[in-house]
Amino acid sequence: MISQKIRSLTERRRSIHKAQVINSLRPKYPLNELLSELKLPRSTFYDCLKRAKKPDKYTNLKEFILKAFQESDETYGYRRIHREALKAGFKISPNTILRLMGQLKLSVTLYSRHTSGYSSYRGKIGTVNDNLLKQKFDETTPFAVMHTDITQVRLADGTWGYISAVLDQASREILTAVVSKSANKEQLNKTIENLSEKLPMNSNSILHSDQGWQYQTREYQEAIKQLGIVPSMSRKGNCHDNAPIESFFSLMKRERLNRRKLSNFEALVKEVEDYIDWYNNHRISLNKNGLTPVEYRNRAAA
Repeated sequence: MISQKIRSLTERRRSIHKAQVINSLRPKYPLNELLSELKLPRSTFYDCLKRAKKPDKYTNLKEFILKAFQESDETYGYRRIHREALKAGFKISPNTILRLMGQLKLSVTLYSRHTSGYSSYRGKIGTVNDNLLKQKFDETTPFAVMHTDITQVRLADGTWGYISAVLDQASREILTAVVSKSANKEQLNKTIENLSEKLPMNSNSILHSDQGWQYQTREYQEAIKQLGIVPSMSRKGNCHDNAPIESFFSLMKRERLNRRKLSNFEALVKEVEDYIDWYNNHRISLNKNGLTPVEYRNRAAA
């Protein structure tokens, strides 16, 4: 049955192609000769022309797909676009979205690029906290568990930029991100200061980090405890213990930073700010029922 459908579809496409060729050559050659040369029945030829004149019932949906794909910076595959289409009121299946994206020649390109990893580990120089999470990343209440880390980005002028961020495990919202020319205490203090403005009263959160030197310092330990936050740390050299924030950094680089020519530090700051605004407020998550991080937080609060 499947093979018969495939053969039928293939033959139909061949007939359509032949009809298009014949129609383009009709001003120069007699129709009968063209039909005979391409072995296409006259009735099939006129049927193909009639079908070509029919209005495309998917015109509005195709326009929506193209707009959604472009607004996602060409990062949305058919599953996410299907979710957006449902939100917009289209009653359509994921397979139809996939087929139409194929017709429109829309496909996601992964901008993966090998970059040297950043590590701030300098051994035990201060306080090393217990790992309270043990790779359990199933929190559903916003602000209950958060993750923090720092990543580095190579710029076109040969310098480096450093991004310190805090991610909420439940919503995947980026609560703060500080871009700096150096991964230093000033950047860390700014990160904690920004976080304090986002935290609700009496949140009693856990903040998980790696064992980087910044997080072992007395200043960091005291600052988060004053906010009522309980510190937690990954095991030495185990990035999987802090997977949520590691995954976000990878996503941001593939979806935005690796797609741009970051000529200097100012360009990096702008791209990070723009991406996080889009990520928090517009980028839907399939494992959050098509909600953005901010939508998830707001629903949880309601």
